Amino acid sequence: MCPKKRKVKEEKIERKEALEKPWYKFWPEGVPKHIDYPEIPLFQFLKDTAGKYPEKTAIVYFDRKISYKELDTITDKFATALTDFGVKKGDKVAIFLPNIPQFIIAYYGAIKTGAVTTAISPLYKEREVEHQLNDSEAETIIVLDLLYPIVERIWQKTQLKRVIVASLKEYMPRATAFLGSLLKKIPSQKIERKPNVYFFKELVDKYPPNPPKVEINPKEDLVALQYTGGTTGTSKGAMLTHMNLVSNAVMCKAWLRDVAEGKETFLAVLPLFHIYGMTTGMNAPIYIGGTIVLLPRFDVVSTFHAIQKYKVTVFCGAPTMYAMLLAHPDLGKYDCTSVRFCLSGSAPLPPEIQKKFMEVTGGVLVEGYGLTESSPVTHCNPLDKTLKTVKVGSIGIPWPDTDAKIMDAETGEKELAPGETGELVVKGPQVMKGYWKMPEETAQVLRDGWLYTGDIGKMDENGYFYITDRKKDLIKYKGYSVYPRELEDVLYEHPAVKLCGVIGKPDQVAGEIPKAFIVLKEGVTATEKEIMDFVNEKVAPYKAIREVEFRKELPMTMVGKVLKRVLREEERKKLKQKPNYPTFISQIPNRSP
Repeated sequence: MCPKKRKVKEEKIERKEALEKPWYKFWPEGVPKHIDYPEIPLFQFLKDTAGKYPEKTAIVYFDRKISYKELDTITDKFATALTDFGVKKGDKVAIFLPNIPQFIIAYYGAIKTGAVTTAISPLYKEREVEHQLNDSEAETIIVLDLLYPIVERIWQKTQLKRVIVASLKEYMPRATAFLGSLLKKIPSQKIERKPNVYFFKELVDKYPPNPPKVEINPKEDLVALQYTGGTTGTSKGAMLTHMNLVSNAVMCKAWLRDVAEGKETFLAVLPLFHIYGMTTGMNAPIYIGGTIVLLPRFDVVSTFHAIQKYKVTVFCGAPTMYAMLLAHPDLGKYDCTSVRFCLSGSAPLPPEIQKKFMEVTGGVLVEGYGLTESSPVTHCNPLDKTLKTVKVGSIGIPWPDTDAKIMDAETGEKELAPGETGELVVKGPQVMKGYWKMPEETAQVLRDGWLYTGDIGKMDENGYFYITDRKKDLIKYKGYSVYPRELEDVLYEHPAVKLCGVIGKPDQVAGEIPKAFIVLKEGVTATEKEIMDFVNEKVAPYKAIREVEFRKELPMTMVGKVLKRVLREEERKKLKQKPNYPTFISQIPNRSP
């Protein structure tokens, strides 16, 4: 086809797409709408980057630097050790570690054998760890020495054949007096040498870098079982293929269109066991050839220090992280001007936090959206420094090759018009294969190729999507639907509020009433009436907050989500402890709307 005819054909296709998808009108310049994804196993990212940038720093951990060549070699060694133990394609390998180099080494080493990883939260207790190990059928676990007692107590109740123990200190530098004193303060657990217990560093020092040659079908073979509460029920494993995770990392690079391959520095403070941190803090940086600055846990001062010292350019976080950074008195003491892009996910980003963060830092902070079942990212606002195509309060527009629509929340069978509220459903190459050993659950959320997210939202006439709430977080007040996020957004506008969460508290008359849990900024005071008046003047009467509880902290996940289920359970327990009042009390009418 001659160039002129090809151009005419391409223009026709673009016009057709623009008519089909309203968000194409606001598509970021330089970002492709369609990508030809490489059909490769996920570990090929590391091999390719190590080949292109062998001396480039892959990981920084307490000033200890590991190059891409070294990382590729160490993961080969670990893969060799696992193979010697009998680990083969399809076997499940559990990783029970915080953000330390051994997480990345264990992850990529395991998948080089063809094994399937299942990452366990370091916050989990015995019952939760036991459930995930048994459900995933894991026979190997890599565990932090401090967490080893948990594994030891449940070992006999699982299918585990071997335990590999890692330590926080193994990859720390020993050069400076400061770090030497720091090492002494870091706790460790002395592990008894016994059969089937091995030590991480000893293995990678002992074995040669001779990983097995495995045949991987990227579209079919699993690379991870990521456990999630999902849209319904108990924790279950989302089956993610190599192609799921490969495609999402490639999309990430495409969306960060100004990213310089081999030159960016990513701050990995989001936990790598969580799919958000796994993709944006590990897989995407490795694909891009970026440096990963590892922080074992989120701490405001440590985050400021890492950004300034290592000239971090990309920072992916959660709304509570940005809120805590803004509220800290040391905000102005550190140079954070190296950061070019900040992404927010895992929970709704309050508009007030977004506006203040951009005002204070001068950086670009945009909200995105994803879930474990989609590897995770499906939407994001354009990374537009002019902010002309950024809509505050919106999760943005679908990523390349990703489709989305709003369906009625009751049946999920009727597509709704722009502006109408219903359930968000998505489709794309990043969407999971299904839930592990749960065909009925899979059938509920995967319908004709569409993933039903369980999130309630809407799409505006320009194709930007908005999440109003989770189905399960919806508050039913006297039959009215009240969305906690709307109330939380208003609460964050109050100058005294640092963190907040709103739940539906059981009520005999109304069914549920909106109750706010609030952490105030340091040195600031506020009363319950003041907070309620502030919010209730800005919302309809049926949405009014009826109760406020001040706390020093809120229960949270490691990725910064307020654990509303914990707050709801606390309220239910309080209700059970209260005496039974005469039935006539519940019949007294509440005349407020």
